[in-house]
Amino acid sequence: MIVFAGVPVTEYEPGRSWYEAFFGRPPDLLPNDNEAAWRLAGDGWVYVVGDAVRAGSGLVTILVEDLDERLAALASRGIASDDVESYANGVRKVTFADPDGNAIAIGQVPAS
Repeated sequence: MIVFAGVPVTEYEPGRSWYEAFFGRPPDLLPNDNEAAWRLAGDGWVYVVGDAVRAGSGLVTILVEDLDERLAALASRGIASDDVESYANGVRKVTFADPDGNAIAIGQVPAS
């Protein structure tokens, strides 16, 4: 199974630039002039596509092993976070908004 999650942005170039900063690297794949994709793990991808009609309605959650490390890396690239949400089951999560208002969350589940 392959996951290819799309995030629509109003303007492709500024959207791509924000996601390059968010992921800390250029895209792994440029399928056309209006789309950029990052491989996050194995068969998990996130792509950004210029689509003004649907922009701002995206919702993606990415799970990481070390949330604090990821937040520090994002801060070093100028992407600040809100407070960390903590749940009774030990899950921690931070949600970011890209320039169009798409919600991109990073979470960490407790080790089992």
